[in-house]
Amino acid sequence: MTESNDVESGQNFDIKSFLKGLTRRPGIYKMLNSQGDIIYIGKAKNLKNRVSSYFRAKSTSPKQLAMVSKVLSIEVVITHTEGEALLLESQLIKRYKPRYNICLRDDKSYPYIYISTEQDFPQITFHRGAKKKPGQFFGPYPSAGAVRETLKILQKIFPIRQCEDSYYKNRSRPCLQYQIERCSAPCVGLVTQADYQQELAKTLLFLEGKGHVLIDQLIVQMEQAAAQLNFENAARIRDQIALLRTVLEKHFVHGEKGDVDIVVCATESTLACVQVLFIRGGQHIGHKIFFPKMNVANTESEVLEAFITQFYLDKKVPYEIFLNHELDQQDLIMAVLSKHAKHGVTISTRLRGDRLKWLKMAQTNVENALLGRLSNKQSLFNRFVSLQEELDLEEIPKRLECFDISHTQGDQTVASCVVFDREGPVKSAYRRFNIEGITKGDDCAAIQQAVSRRFRRLIKGEHEAPDILFIDGGRGQVNAADKALDELSINNVMILGVSKGVDRKAGMEKIICVGEHLPLDINSNASALLLIQHIRDEAHRFAITGHRLRRGKVKKQSVLESIVGLGPKRRQLLLKQFGGLQGVSSAGVDALCSIDGISNQLAQRIYDTFHQDHG
Repeated sequence: MTESNDVESGQNFDIKSFLKGLTRRPGIYKMLNSQGDIIYIGKAKNLKNRVSSYFRAKSTSPKQLAMVSKVLSIEVVITHTEGEALLLESQLIKRYKPRYNICLRDDKSYPYIYISTEQDFPQITFHRGAKKKPGQFFGPYPSAGAVRETLKILQKIFPIRQCEDSYYKNRSRPCLQYQIERCSAPCVGLVTQADYQQELAKTLLFLEGKGHVLIDQLIVQMEQAAAQLNFENAARIRDQIALLRTVLEKHFVHGEKGDVDIVVCATESTLACVQVLFIRGGQHIGHKIFFPKMNVANTESEVLEAFITQFYLDKKVPYEIFLNHELDQQDLIMAVLSKHAKHGVTISTRLRGDRLKWLKMAQTNVENALLGRLSNKQSLFNRFVSLQEELDLEEIPKRLECFDISHTQGDQTVASCVVFDREGPVKSAYRRFNIEGITKGDDCAAIQQAVSRRFRRLIKGEHEAPDILFIDGGRGQVNAADKALDELSINNVMILGVSKGVDRKAGMEKIICVGEHLPLDINSNASALLLIQHIRDEAHRFAITGHRLRRGKVKKQSVLESIVGLGPKRRQLLLKQFGGLQGVSSAGVDALCSIDGISNQLAQRIYDTFHQDHG
């Protein structure tokens, strides 16, 4: 870094004067509000071009508009290179946690397994913190529990001591670990240093991911012991091999022989979830879930980029990182991580074979974790409170309903109605309506019919009235719902339309109210938006599922006929091989690929046809 250029905070920030004197060199910039708090930190290859972009009306996003409106001062720090700026940006974000940055909240160091190889009889133990002691460190592990589980496994296979040095040096007789064959008792001289070092060498091979090399060595030793008629030792080695095989089969990642992290992300408006899957020496040693702090909606790529630069800044970086989304500055980040790690680091997003399977598994898990976060009861109640505040209601809503329509070019139209209360989805109250007697593809008429049928049952006392009725659609659908309620003389239910707008991005929804010309002004950071998106998405999923069920019944033909590229001969072969449609529906992609003429892509289409719940 060479110099710093600070701008004093004032009542009015003169951005034109500031930009005139701003350098085009690389560096970082800090945006401050009227209180002098840092609200955003960014890095740039060209500071003048990057900072200028925030103040151009045409290229400003809603996130930038919200942020820029609060900026009364900007400070910049010039660096030698863009890579140096990236590292400095990550350090400052972790230190200041600005409001408009994506911030990694879990900042504690990760645990390792430590072996004190400098001693005559080394100890193997748990370690967290700076790696300053002489010896070898293995990890990082995702949690203390993962380290303890590995230590427990090692203790069963290799009799290496795990006790503290103070305990070890003051023993006069073997402890319980020796009695249960979990330690060779070097503390009282019951094992020679040479034999102990042999067991230690095996332990190191295991931790380095060379388990299969170790098994080959043990087989040779077992055969030698048997040839020398040392059957007791041969039996002990045999049991060691059997336990090793069990452990390796459980934890080994087929196709991976090095250190790999699989990092995946899923987002929903201002909520993001990141999962890191740790593979060390070809073995899956665990995973960790993160929920980075965000105050505005960001794409998965933006979250991953911010996460990776912060997460690996003070940790050992693996040789490969697999992501479920490409990064905008992937090459730069690889170069910076490689320099930081002192070895080459590859970031990959286009994967095949076993790598793709692991990425998909991680993707499924991160989506499930995000869904769980969305459904958290306390968070859900807070979203109901936020909804009350944003809509200026007298009371917190108790019951919400949402309608959506699904059809294929107007055929087999199905309307869904889902219900939420303050505890979350009330699935027993969900209903579907088969829509008849309307012009094909007329979603407004479909909404009117479904709402009318639903609220006729309300009049009969079959269910409670909602406080708010959401309609997945625009002004036409909202007016249709309003007309249906008006015909039933129901005027105590608020009707709101949820439209994704022109760019159809989550977090950019427009909320339309009956009689209002402009969409409602709802704070983009309000948690009420998450609640609205959740109920809208659930209505969409329920409608899609109902439509598919109806379509299958009406056509009275195998769902296989709807799959592109699957002709009559292949359909017959599939049904014969799997014993019918039910067998095909429960088969995995690998099993489907085993059939002659079924490619991996076609197998994936067949699998998706039976397993996708939303579209």
